Amino acid sequence: MLKRTILIAAGALVLHTTANAQILKKVGNVLNSGSTSTTGANVTEGEAAGGIKEALEKGVLKGIGLLNKQDGFFGNELYKVLLPPDALKAEKALRSIGMGSLVDKAILQINRSAENAVGFAAPIFVNAIKQMTITDAMKLLTGGQNSATNFFKEKTTASLVAAFSPVIDSALNQTAATKYYGEIVTKYNSLPTSFTKLDPDLKGYVTNKAVGALFDQIGKEEAAIRNNPAARTSELLKKVFGGKS
Repeated sequence: MLKRTILIAAGALVLHTTANAQILKKVGNVLNSGSTSTTGANVTEGEAAGGIKEALEKGVLKGIGLLNKQDGFFGNELYKVLLPPDALKAEKALRSIGMGSLVDKAILQINRSAENAVGFAAPIFVNAIKQMTITDAMKLLTGGQNSATNFFKEKTTASLVAAFSPVIDSALNQTAATKYYGEIVTKYNSLPTSFTKLDPDLKGYVTNKAVGALFDQIGKEEAAIRNNPAARTSELLKKVFGGKS
């Protein structure tokens, strides 16, 4: 019985080793097929995993740097956070009765909240990246332009939102966004033409917008590292994704 157990364990180890070897071979073939690759064939499991994780971390830090500043959201048409969809009727109604300044204040402070909150995102995202397995990272290395980002998004969005939500809530309160949006909700809900009452809770909406913006930045950085040798700013990235042409 013991002998059989040892044989089964040995067989499983061989299969695991063979599978990883096949993945590494595929990594080397894919990297060597590009015009910018010089050392892909010598990539180890650890380097392959490290390269993917470094690419994701680089995207996170770059994204935070772009968004965690004044007008990082408010001055960026791609990421600017407007009022929630169910509040658009309220915005239109309030602007029509001369209360546009209140709406503008709310939108500005909502964006200031997002800009402030993303500054606390680094450890949350980096810790999630570190939890990726070597096998996962190796497979993602040969994927499409944003395969690593998409995998990361699918596996971690729920936990990231849960961790990021209190940070957003605190920022909304500190910038008075909650106060201004609450005034919009109160004013609109008191109008005789208001048939659908608004929910004053902003936290979930802004959290999803902020996390989405960061994932978008991570995806752009991953694509740049895969396609542009100049974006590979470390020796590990150059080795894993190919050296400069």
